Amino acid sequence: MYAYIKGLLATASPSYVIIEAFGVGYKIFIPASTFSSLPQIQNECFLHTFFVVRELSQTLYGFYTSQERDFFEALLNVTGIGPKIALALIGHMPIYELQKAISQGDIPLLCRVPGIGKKGAERLIIEMRDKVHLMHDPQEFAINLVDPRSQKMSDAMSALINLGYNQLAAQNAIKKTLKDHPDTIDLGLLITSALKHI
Repeated sequence: MYAYIKGLLATASPSYVIIEAFGVGYKIFIPASTFSSLPQIQNECFLHTFFVVRELSQTLYGFYTSQERDFFEALLNVTGIGPKIALALIGHMPIYELQKAISQGDIPLLCRVPGIGKKGAERLIIEMRDKVHLMHDPQEFAINLVDPRSQKMSDAMSALINLGYNQLAAQNAIKKTLKDHPDTIDLGLLITSALKHI
């Protein structure tokens, strides 16, 4: 029903935002990864959204990327996973890591997510393993699998995380920086330039 919402960011917290658009304030629940990528209050905010209708509630969920939104929708089809756990999964690690954990059957990694136990992780792997190969964007795997700059990107991400930034926000900032700079960019410039995108 709502593919996205764009408006002024009126309120922001780690669990939800309120975006004002045309005089209406929309309360939208978000994963932790989206919170770290939000603009300043009263600035324009754009979120990809998914609308969940239940017997006693109608709730909007918002995401920084369409990939996160689509993955959230897929997670809701897994037995025993509701919106709260789906948000926790997406907010706990970048989508490409979550897809990798599912495809490789990494139960210990999935169990680190609040609300996911061993049985839940096993069920998630069984029901999603065949689907993640059809869903993933190859660019999401570039840092770990095919990009020749992966070591430099990994070092820059570690530096940003050590500065207190969320892993997904750091990844997005680095990817934006590399679009504007040549492959030969040095590590120091990569980090300082990425900070401007967070």
